[in-house]
Amino acid sequence: MRSRAAAAAVTAALLVLPACGGPGGGDPRPATSPAGATTAGTPVPEELSGTLTVFAAASLTEVVDELATTLEQQHPGLEVRTSYAGSSDLAAQLEEGAPADVFASADEPTMQRVVDAGLIAGDPEVFATNTLAVVTPPGDPAGVGSFADLARPGTDVVVCAPQVPCGDATERVEEATGVVLSPVSEEGSVTDVLGKVTSGQADAGVVYTTDARRAGDAVREVEVPEAADAVNTYPVAVLADAAEPGAAAALVELLTGPQGQDVLADAGFGPPGGS
Repeated sequence: MRSRAAAAAVTAALLVLPACGGPGGGDPRPATSPAGATTAGTPVPEELSGTLTVFAAASLTEVVDELATTLEQQHPGLEVRTSYAGSSDLAAQLEEGAPADVFASADEPTMQRVVDAGLIAGDPEVFATNTLAVVTPPGDPAGVGSFADLARPGTDVVVCAPQVPCGDATERVEEATGVVLSPVSEEGSVTDVLGKVTSGQADAGVVYTTDARRAGDAVREVEVPEAADAVNTYPVAVLADAAEPGAAAALVELLTGPQGQDVLADAGFGPPGGS
């Protein structure tokens, strides 16, 4: 059974992630490759074994969980360990030497930071897009009907911290709308924002549309039309020091291929090129 730990709990004990650039969503290749096939130059063995460690943005939890299970079922000798957190936190761990095979970020600037540190093998590949939404508790105690309503005095709003991709996107929406928020809390990941809302600790939160969908009836979603100007683009890459480069390549190919794109679409993510 693979283990999943939040970024805050991630230490040098968690880790080993293989990753490799795969085909885009429209690539006709199958989700897994035959022996000898390559993803961004990394061979994908027919049989995989060992332990693959994946660092992925918190908003990708359900998607990566599902695809990791698929990969494990296809290769009984393989164990996939996942670590989910805010992309900036994961990047910091990689910069500090945390061993991993694959890194999937919720935005390109954070991935570029890891590229600039010389930690990526090959070129990152974009595999999905995402946009923001506002969520409130089902009863909507503060009467939030738009992004602008979040700035009303007395409304307890929770957002992602500015250095986190969802926080950066929130600031871009603020700039586009001229609305200045005064959040009561800035969280390290979008899942933490969602948790504050579902637990009743906030009147509203700014999350991704995918997180609003995942929460279901636990929240009420308020669409943010202005979020179309703040789309987040998700890249994935294999780490240069990946201990399991073949398995990493297989996971990236699964994520970027037809099966992965279907799973992403079902979760509410947009295609790599946007919609």
